[in-house]
Amino acid sequence: MLTTRHAGARAAVLGGLALALALTGCAADADEKGPTKPTVAPTTTAAPATTSADPQTAEKEAVLKVFASMWAERAKAYAKADIKGTSLEKYATTDALGRIRLDLARMQEAGTVVRSAPRQTAATVTSLDLTAEIPTATLTSCVDMTTYEAYSTKRKEVIPLPAEQPLRYAASTTLQKWDDGWIVTTYTPEGKRSC
Repeated sequence: MLTTRHAGARAAVLGGLALALALTGCAADADEKGPTKPTVAPTTTAAPATTSADPQTAEKEAVLKVFASMWAERAKAYAKADIKGTSLEKYATTDALGRIRLDLARMQEAGTVVRSAPRQTAATVTSLDLTAEIPTATLTSCVDMTTYEAYSTKRKEVIPLPAEQPLRYAASTTLQKWDDGWIVTTYTPEGKRSC
């Protein structure tokens, strides 16, 4: 649950990001509705009662859904080197969103876009703390660069990956559960750790 103190901290963080956005010349879309709460279908069998599945399953599924949505919106932004027209702010904030905005500013300056984004595979929630003041989740995934293609809009050509670029490497992501649901706060590619 987000306390008044954390609401103030969130406002300060988002205000700082808005300033960074203004300085880089990017703009963001208006907020959209948050994710809906998952529902459980009633059971129709008369089987004897069994131990229920992991009580954290619904939260883990919500975390994975937000991560997948963030990655999809990130791919949209990188395809045009612009956050406009995406819902990134719905799924990412603080460090994660700041890094994306920095990447986009650099891409705009260099005249590059990503025509085919890398894929995230094997996303797994590795820790989930629902008892913390701000519930937190960590997940790991594998970045698959075999589908990646960068393109120079200035030179009108594909930019090849550096020879030393690993094609598959691990990444870790941290999410926090705020009043309106889970949100990605950090995303860290670990290029030296293969997967």
